[in-house]
Amino acid sequence: MPSTRTLALLLVLLPPFAVAQDPATITRVGGSEQGFIIFQERCMTCHGRPEVEHAPPPELLRAMPAERIYEALTKGSMQVHARDLEESDIRAVAEAVSGQLLGASQAGDAAHMPNRCRADSAFDPSGRAWNGWSPDVGNSRHQNAANAGISAADIPKLKLLWAFGFPGGSSAYGQPSIVGGRVFVGSDNGYVYSLDAATGCVHWSFRGDAGVRTSVSVGPVKGHAGVEYAAFFGDVKANLYAVDARSGRLLWRQRVDEHLAARMTASPVLHDGVLYVPMSAWEEGAARAESYPCCTFRGSVSAYEVSSGRLLWKTYTIAQTPQPTRKNSAGVQLYAPAGAAVWNTPAIDPAAGALYFGTGNAYTEPAAETSDSVIALDLSTGAVRWTHQVYANDAFLVGCGAVNSENCPKKLGPDRDIPASPILVTHADGTRSLIVAARPNEVLAFDPDNGGKLRWRVQVPRNGNGRGLIWGGTTDGENAYFGLSSGGMVAVSLRDGTERWYSPIAPGSHGAVASSIEGAVLIGGLDGVIRALSTKDGSVIWQYATDREFETVNGVKARGGSITAAGAVITDGKVFATSGYSVIFGKPGNVLLAFGLDE
Repeated sequence: MPSTRTLALLLVLLPPFAVAQDPATITRVGGSEQGFIIFQERCMTCHGRPEVEHAPPPELLRAMPAERIYEALTKGSMQVHARDLEESDIRAVAEAVSGQLLGASQAGDAAHMPNRCRADSAFDPSGRAWNGWSPDVGNSRHQNAANAGISAADIPKLKLLWAFGFPGGSSAYGQPSIVGGRVFVGSDNGYVYSLDAATGCVHWSFRGDAGVRTSVSVGPVKGHAGVEYAAFFGDVKANLYAVDARSGRLLWRQRVDEHLAARMTASPVLHDGVLYVPMSAWEEGAARAESYPCCTFRGSVSAYEVSSGRLLWKTYTIAQTPQPTRKNSAGVQLYAPAGAAVWNTPAIDPAAGALYFGTGNAYTEPAAETSDSVIALDLSTGAVRWTHQVYANDAFLVGCGAVNSENCPKKLGPDRDIPASPILVTHADGTRSLIVAARPNEVLAFDPDNGGKLRWRVQVPRNGNGRGLIWGGTTDGENAYFGLSSGGMVAVSLRDGTERWYSPIAPGSHGAVASSIEGAVLIGGLDGVIRALSTKDGSVIWQYATDREFETVNGVKARGGSITAAGAVITDGKVFATSGYSVIFGKPGNVLLAFGLDE
């Protein structure tokens, strides 16, 4: 699944980054990700069993602030159970269970920032935009010339215009959206911000229940006095929000999935008054622990009406509800089937009335037939139109290869995934293809108008480390461009998958999602460098190193780090990108950068 694949999934997906990097500066396991592993392994023995008195169930713990959990582990009733944990591990557990960063509650508020925008600033969503994960619902991640406001020839002239720091953050993993001259961006400190795209002044902040790594989509709503447009996003506790795009006032909130491990990794997609919401989870990260009742999470896609937040339908990737199977030697009940999380943003097909997405591996065996699959659903009902399993018999739990646990699948892995968002393309002759990148190193094309029939399937031979194509690519209508975790980028023909060019770029992963304009493709790297490559031959035409400290418009101490998952966005003559990713093999950072041309 998408590399961020929460927890330790990234441990499997991403390579250590090259020789030039000092190992001491790399965060091997991100704080909250490691914390969730510790919680599953050490705490679920009591907190996951209703018969244990005075042990709040996980769903109640998830509702507590990080500070309360931290105090219980350091000064309260849980101190005895945490006595052998390092301070950093205790903080990680508190942040993982709550979904919040310690100390972020006040520091992140825009009210405390010196660069507030003028009061009662109007909001007009018309004009150039990059709204959501992709500027189009087919996930091309390609900005046309009219909306880009910048050409490939201009790219080498880009300069830093301003930087904005996320207070207390360590992973700037939210991809910005640009609508109506405003930047909407989430952060791991639990806040979503609305900034002025030209100056970086802050219009408002909204604090959710947990970190926000999805992009923000903006669209019209009805039935809310004085509100014309809302901003929609999700957090890592599986909450979906709608706030007034002008003021940041909460309009509604829905819990999309009640599972303890559920989280929103991929961005919801907005189309015709409906939000389509993919759901992933952390469950496989430590479900090998025999104290954990493995496994009960199933991936899903849900549809919500935007004005009311009303659930229209929800379709699980595995139709069967997990059932008790056996108890392990610790007396813990085990369940199946489980897994097939959705780590990618669905592609919307208005012409066919369908949406398409990929799923991850199964957690239990036998592996569900819809794991590691491409699935098509009906937009109106959520009914399954067709499925195509790319990899069969892939039941996997992180860490099972090194641990002999009764929870582990007897036949482990090999840990494949469909992590990247599918791309819907129309060819010159009017035929269409759905382009899918699969881990570790394949690109496939399906015919969406013929029951998902496979058109072609090719390997990317230069991705030699086997870690895989992760977050996805971009297309300009002729080729698809994918960053590789081996450190390069490849262009393949949309017609038959033929390799057009390969660029080695630099050692280290370039698994982040790519973005493009006519003549240029942009990609961020684990080394913290944003690069622009020519779509003609893959030559690097511009690069900017973000792994440093920045003076910010909001006065927050900030620096860049690794760039993984979120991609650059291009509109109105500017390029926006976040830097910092402290999950696995990444360098922390907490900055949003805006680039443009001299006036």
